[in-house]
Amino acid sequence: MEAVADLHTHTTHSDGSLSPLELVRKAKDLGVSVLGITDHDTVGALDEAIEAGKTIGVEVIPGMELSASSPEGEIHILGYFMDYHDPMLTEALTIFRQKRLERIERIVGKLNRMKIPLTVESVLAEASGDSVGRPHIANALVNNGHAASYHQAFNKYIGEGRPAFEKKDEFSPEETIRLIADSGGLSFLAHPGRSVDENLLHRLIKSGLDGIEVHHPSHSPERIEFYRGIVSEYFLLESGGSDYHGGMKKDDHMLGRIGIPPASVDIMRRRLFPH
Repeated sequence: MEAVADLHTHTTHSDGSLSPLELVRKAKDLGVSVLGITDHDTVGALDEAIEAGKTIGVEVIPGMELSASSPEGEIHILGYFMDYHDPMLTEALTIFRQKRLERIERIVGKLNRMKIPLTVESVLAEASGDSVGRPHIANALVNNGHAASYHQAFNKYIGEGRPAFEKKDEFSPEETIRLIADSGGLSFLAHPGRSVDENLLHRLIKSGLDGIEVHHPSHSPERIEFYRGIVSEYFLLESGGSDYHGGMKKDDHMLGRIGIPPASVDIMRRRLFPH
């Protein structure tokens, strides 16, 4: 089996279903040689995952996935190789997570006004880590009998445009890119095929974006070729991963199937450490 670097995965520290140790073990079993753990707004999984990787034989790349707000809508930016113990980064991530909690409270309030008796406590009970989000609300809706499935919870109640949807109060993409750079990391636009038009993409490149997540389950072969062209034209870096969560997302088959060659991770490193 050809080795793969899957650089987009989530653990129980945000909205994934596996602990850091469980995820590293599963990745090893599936032939993943380099694993990027990119929990939402938290780096809490990284110490455990990196140590587990050393024992099990998987190189774990420190990462995170941050949400940013632009006039065009919400986008996600992946950070890799940052100093995840940096005090400035730690403080910023605390603010990110507080904003997430405030959003949860607003969404639960809307659901309550729709006569759905969900509590914030029942949502927090779904989150074993320190970052809570809409997937935890979806799980709580299912587990408390208010939705038939995870996907129905989003489609009926909490997805964009649905009656209980609440926008996040977020940093701008430029601020997010700067935060990653200031903590010594590389910034990548996550799954741009979902939400990013070309004008915004070019603005992000001018703001110092280091690369694009070219390979993602939501990208068609045509989109992959398009983003490869952008990467080549602007001398950007290329990333990719399965965006694995597990659990109710039912995406177990994706882990390790989408990614980049391990040699591409070495190219990222050389961008940061040229000598």
